[in-house]
Amino acid sequence: SQPQVVINSQFWVFIFLMGRRSFVGGNWKCNGDKESIRKLLGLLNGASLAESVEVVVSPPTIYLDFCQSFAASNIQVAAQNCHDQPKGAFTGAISAEMVKDLDIPFVILGHSERRSVFGESDELIGNKVKHALEVGIKVILCIGEQLEDREADKTMEVVIRQLEAAVPGINNWDNVVIAYEPVWAIGTGKTASPEQAQEVHEKIRAWISEKVSADVAGGVRIIYGGSVKKANCADLASQADIDGFLVGGASLIPDFVDIINSMA
Repeated sequence: SQPQVVINSQFWVFIFLMGRRSFVGGNWKCNGDKESIRKLLGLLNGASLAESVEVVVSPPTIYLDFCQSFAASNIQVAAQNCHDQPKGAFTGAISAEMVKDLDIPFVILGHSERRSVFGESDELIGNKVKHALEVGIKVILCIGEQLEDREADKTMEVVIRQLEAAVPGINNWDNVVIAYEPVWAIGTGKTASPEQAQEVHEKIRAWISEKVSADVAGGVRIIYGGSVKKANCADLASQADIDGFLVGGASLIPDFVDIINSMA
Protein backbone atom coordinates (compact mmCIF):
# COMPACT_ATOMS: atom_id res chain seq x y z
CA SER A 1 0.00 0.00 0.00
CA GLN A 2 1.00 3.62 -0.51
CA PRO A 3 2.81 5.48 2.29
CA GLN A 4 0.31 7.76 4.00
CA VAL A 5 1.04 11.45 3.53
CA VAL A 6 -1.16 13.73 5.62
CA ILE A 7 -2.26 16.99 3.97
CA ASN A 8 -2.87 19.82 6.46
CA SER A 9 -5.04 22.69 5.16
CA GLN A 10 -3.43 25.35 7.39
CA PHE A 11 -0.03 24.26 6.11
CA TRP A 12 -1.13 24.90 2.52
CA VAL A 13 -2.27 28.43 3.35
CA PHE A 14 1.23 29.04 4.71
CA ILE A 15 2.79 27.56 1.57
CA PHE A 16 0.65 29.71 -0.72
CA LEU A 17 1.68 32.89 1.02
CA MET A 18 5.40 32.14 0.75
CA GLY A 19 5.63 32.18 -3.05
CA ARG A 20 8.28 30.48 -5.16
CA ARG A 21 10.01 31.69 -8.32
CA SER A 22 9.02 29.59 -11.32
CA PHE A 23 11.72 27.42 -12.91
CA VAL A 24 11.87 25.97 -16.43
CA GLY A 25 14.73 23.77 -17.58
CA GLY A 26 15.46 22.41 -21.02
CA ASN A 27 17.14 19.01 -21.02
CA TRP A 28 18.64 18.63 -24.50
CA LYS A 29 19.84 15.08 -23.71
CA CYS A 30 22.10 13.63 -26.46
CA ASN A 31 21.02 16.14 -29.10
CA GLY A 32 22.56 19.08 -30.90
CA ASP A 33 25.73 20.33 -32.52
CA LYS A 34 27.42 23.72 -32.63
CA GLU A 35 25.23 24.98 -35.45
CA SER A 36 21.91 23.93 -33.91
CA ILE A 37 22.91 25.13 -30.45
CA ARG A 38 23.91 28.51 -31.83
CA LYS A 39 20.53 28.80 -33.61
CA LEU A 40 18.55 27.70 -30.56
CA LEU A 41 20.37 30.07 -28.23
CA GLY A 42 19.93 32.84 -30.79
CA LEU A 43 16.19 32.23 -30.60
CA LEU A 44 16.14 32.17 -26.79
CA ASN A 45 18.47 35.17 -26.45
CA GLY A 46 16.23 37.22 -28.71
CA ALA A 47 12.94 36.10 -27.19
CA SER A 48 10.94 38.02 -24.62
CA LEU A 49 11.25 35.65 -21.67
CA ALA A 50 9.31 36.34 -18.48
CA GLU A 51 11.66 37.76 -15.86
CA SER A 52 9.70 35.95 -13.16
CA VAL A 53 10.86 32.58 -14.54
CA GLU A 54 14.32 31.15 -13.90
CA VAL A 55 15.50 29.53 -17.15
CA VAL A 56 18.14 26.80 -17.49
CA VAL A 57 19.28 24.81 -20.51
CA SER A 58 21.26 21.59 -20.35
CA PRO A 59 23.33 20.66 -23.41
CA PRO A 60 25.48 17.55 -23.83
CA THR A 61 28.63 17.76 -21.71
CA ILE A 62 30.94 18.45 -24.65
CA TYR A 63 29.00 21.65 -25.42
CA LEU A 64 28.73 23.07 -21.89
CA ASP A 65 31.43 25.71 -22.37
CA PHE A 66 30.22 26.55 -25.88
CA CYS A 67 26.65 26.97 -24.65
CA GLN A 68 27.74 29.07 -21.68
CA SER A 69 29.61 31.44 -24.00
CA PHE A 70 26.54 32.07 -26.18
CA ALA A 71 23.71 32.13 -23.62
CA ALA A 72 22.34 35.49 -22.57
CA SER A 73 22.62 36.48 -18.92
CA ASN A 74 19.02 35.43 -18.20
CA ILE A 75 19.66 31.88 -19.39
CA GLN A 76 21.70 29.60 -17.12
CA VAL A 77 23.38 26.35 -18.08
CA ALA A 78 23.25 22.92 -16.41
CA ALA A 79 25.32 19.79 -16.82
CA GLN A 80 23.30 16.63 -17.44
CA ASN A 81 25.25 14.52 -14.95
CA CYS A 82 28.40 14.38 -12.85
CA HIS A 83 30.24 11.77 -10.80
CA ASP A 84 30.27 11.48 -7.02
CA GLN A 85 34.07 11.55 -6.83
CA PRO A 86 36.29 14.60 -7.44
CA LYS A 87 38.74 12.85 -9.78
CA GLY A 88 40.28 9.49 -10.60
CA ALA A 89 40.15 6.52 -12.93
CA PHE A 90 36.54 6.96 -14.07
CA THR A 91 36.71 6.86 -17.86
CA GLY A 92 33.98 8.91 -19.49
CA ALA A 93 32.90 10.65 -16.28
CA ILE A 94 33.02 14.32 -15.33
CA SER A 95 33.26 15.62 -11.79
CA ALA A 96 31.34 18.36 -10.04
CA GLU A 97 34.69 20.13 -9.69
CA MET A 98 35.00 20.23 -13.50
CA VAL A 99 31.47 21.60 -13.80
CA LYS A 100 32.35 24.24 -11.23
CA ASP A 101 35.57 25.08 -13.08
CA LEU A 102 33.48 26.00 -16.14
CA ASP A 103 31.26 28.24 -13.96
CA ILE A 104 28.25 26.05 -14.77
CA PRO A 105 25.76 26.66 -11.93
CA PHE A 106 23.48 23.60 -12.19
CA VAL A 107 23.59 19.85 -12.71
CA ILE A 108 20.75 17.40 -13.40
CA LEU A 109 21.03 14.28 -11.22
CA GLY A 110 18.89 11.17 -10.97
CA HIS A 111 17.23 11.44 -14.36
CA SER A 112 15.29 8.28 -15.17
CA GLU A 113 17.57 7.56 -18.12
CA ARG A 114 20.56 7.58 -15.78
CA ARG A 115 18.69 5.29 -13.41
CA SER A 116 17.28 2.83 -15.96
CA VAL A 117 19.66 2.95 -18.96
CA PHE A 118 22.90 3.38 -17.00
CA GLY A 119 21.87 1.51 -13.87
CA GLU A 120 22.49 4.29 -11.34
CA SER A 121 21.18 3.34 -7.91
CA ASP A 122 19.36 5.55 -5.42
CA GLU A 123 22.46 5.39 -3.22
CA LEU A 124 24.80 6.55 -5.99
CA ILE A 125 22.48 9.40 -6.91
CA GLY A 126 22.30 10.42 -3.25
CA ASN A 127 26.11 10.49 -3.13
CA LYS A 128 26.21 12.58 -6.30
CA VAL A 129 23.74 15.07 -4.87
CA LYS A 130 25.76 15.42 -1.68
CA HIS A 131 29.06 15.91 -3.51
CA ALA A 132 27.71 18.38 -6.07
CA LEU A 133 26.16 20.55 -3.36
CA GLU A 134 29.37 20.46 -1.31
CA VAL A 135 31.30 21.65 -4.37
CA GLY A 136 28.82 24.48 -4.88
CA ILE A 137 26.75 23.22 -7.81
CA LYS A 138 22.98 23.57 -7.61
CA VAL A 139 21.08 20.34 -8.21
CA ILE A 140 17.99 19.51 -10.25
CA LEU A 141 17.04 16.21 -8.59
CA CYS A 142 14.86 13.96 -10.74
CA ILE A 143 12.49 11.43 -9.21
CA GLY A 144 9.60 9.42 -10.62
CA GLU A 145 7.92 6.07 -11.02
CA GLN A 146 7.75 3.51 -13.82
CA LEU A 147 4.40 2.60 -15.40
CA GLU A 148 4.22 -0.67 -13.46
CA ASP A 149 4.72 1.25 -10.20
CA ARG A 150 1.80 3.56 -10.96
CA GLU A 151 -0.42 0.66 -12.01
CA ALA A 152 0.46 -1.11 -8.75
CA ASP A 153 -0.36 2.06 -6.76
CA LYS A 154 3.28 2.40 -5.69
CA THR A 155 3.98 5.92 -7.00
CA MET A 156 4.63 7.51 -3.61
CA GLU A 157 6.53 4.47 -2.34
CA VAL A 158 9.01 4.85 -5.21
CA VAL A 159 9.22 8.63 -5.02
CA ILE A 160 9.77 8.62 -1.26
CA ARG A 161 12.45 5.93 -1.55
CA GLN A 162 14.30 8.09 -4.09
CA LEU A 163 13.96 11.17 -1.89
CA GLU A 164 15.12 9.32 1.23
CA ALA A 165 18.38 8.44 -0.54
CA ALA A 166 19.09 12.08 -1.42
CA VAL A 167 17.74 14.16 1.47
CA PRO A 168 20.53 13.34 3.99
CA GLY A 169 23.12 14.85 1.64
CA ILE A 170 21.29 18.13 1.09
CA ASN A 171 23.06 20.89 2.99
CA ASN A 172 21.11 23.84 1.57
CA TRP A 173 17.65 23.40 0.11
CA ASP A 174 17.88 26.79 -1.64
CA ASN A 175 20.24 25.03 -4.05
CA VAL A 176 17.89 22.16 -4.92
CA VAL A 177 15.05 21.90 -7.42
CA ILE A 178 13.03 18.67 -7.42
CA ALA A 179 11.82 17.43 -10.80
CA TYR A 180 8.98 14.91 -10.64
CA GLU A 181 9.03 12.95 -13.87
CA PRO A 182 6.74 9.94 -14.21
CA VAL A 183 8.92 7.68 -16.35
CA TRP A 184 5.97 6.41 -18.36
CA ALA A 185 5.39 9.96 -19.61
CA ILE A 186 8.96 10.78 -20.70
CA GLY A 187 9.31 10.85 -24.47
CA THR A 188 6.19 8.74 -24.93
CA GLY A 189 3.77 11.50 -25.82
CA LYS A 190 1.76 10.53 -22.74
CA THR A 191 1.48 13.15 -20.04
CA ALA A 192 0.24 12.87 -16.50
CA SER A 193 -2.99 14.83 -16.25
CA PRO A 194 -2.66 18.14 -14.40
CA GLU A 195 -4.62 16.55 -11.53
CA GLN A 196 -2.33 13.49 -11.41
CA ALA A 197 0.78 15.66 -11.40
CA GLN A 198 -0.62 18.02 -8.78
CA GLU A 199 -1.53 15.13 -6.50
CA VAL A 200 2.03 13.81 -6.49
CA HIS A 201 3.60 17.26 -6.14
CA GLU A 202 1.33 18.04 -3.20
CA LYS A 203 2.25 14.77 -1.47
CA ILE A 204 5.97 15.35 -2.08
CA ARG A 205 5.69 18.78 -0.47
CA ALA A 206 3.76 17.36 2.48
CA TRP A 207 6.39 14.63 2.94
CA ILE A 208 9.19 17.22 2.94
CA SER A 209 7.24 19.29 5.48
CA GLU A 210 6.98 16.26 7.76
CA LYS A 211 10.50 14.88 7.32
CA VAL A 212 12.54 18.07 6.83
CA SER A 213 10.59 21.23 7.77
CA ALA A 214 7.61 23.34 6.76
CA ASP A 215 9.97 26.16 5.79
CA VAL A 216 11.85 23.93 3.37
CA ALA A 217 8.62 22.51 1.96
CA GLY A 218 7.31 26.00 1.39
CA GLY A 219 10.42 27.19 -0.40
CA VAL A 220 11.57 24.23 -2.48
CA ARG A 221 10.51 24.26 -6.11
CA ILE A 222 8.95 21.08 -7.44
CA ILE A 223 8.78 21.03 -11.22
CA TYR A 224 7.13 18.57 -13.60
CA GLY A 225 8.69 16.69 -16.50
CA GLY A 226 7.18 14.20 -18.90
CA SER A 227 6.16 15.16 -22.46
CA VAL A 228 5.59 18.80 -21.54
CA LYS A 229 4.69 20.74 -24.66
CA LYS A 230 3.02 23.94 -25.83
CA ALA A 231 -0.39 22.28 -25.93
CA ASN A 232 -0.45 21.16 -22.28
CA CYS A 233 1.86 23.54 -20.41
CA ALA A 234 -0.79 26.09 -19.45
CA ASP A 235 -3.04 23.49 -17.80
CA LEU A 236 -0.07 22.03 -15.90
CA ALA A 237 1.16 25.49 -14.91
CA SER A 238 -2.22 26.29 -13.34
CA GLN A 239 -1.70 23.71 -10.59
CA ALA A 240 -0.75 25.10 -7.18
CA ASP A 241 2.24 22.86 -6.53
CA ILE A 242 3.74 22.75 -10.02
CA ASP A 243 6.50 25.36 -9.93
CA GLY A 244 7.78 24.83 -13.45
CA PHE A 245 8.96 22.23 -15.90
CA LEU A 246 11.90 20.11 -16.98
CA VAL A 247 11.34 19.90 -20.73
CA GLY A 248 12.85 17.36 -23.13
CA GLY A 249 12.10 17.36 -26.84
CA ALA A 250 10.07 20.57 -26.80
CA SER A 251 13.09 22.47 -25.43
CA LEU A 252 14.79 21.99 -28.82
CA ILE A 253 12.16 23.92 -30.79
CA PRO A 254 10.68 27.45 -30.68
CA ASP A 255 7.76 26.20 -28.56
CA PHE A 256 10.14 26.27 -25.61
CA VAL A 257 9.62 30.04 -25.39
CA ASP A 258 5.88 29.56 -24.93
CA ILE A 259 6.47 26.87 -22.30
CA ILE A 260 8.77 29.19 -20.36
CA ASN A 261 6.28 32.05 -20.47
CA SER A 262 3.38 29.82 -19.42
CA MET A 263 4.89 29.86 -15.92
CA ALA A 264 4.84 33.66 -15.66
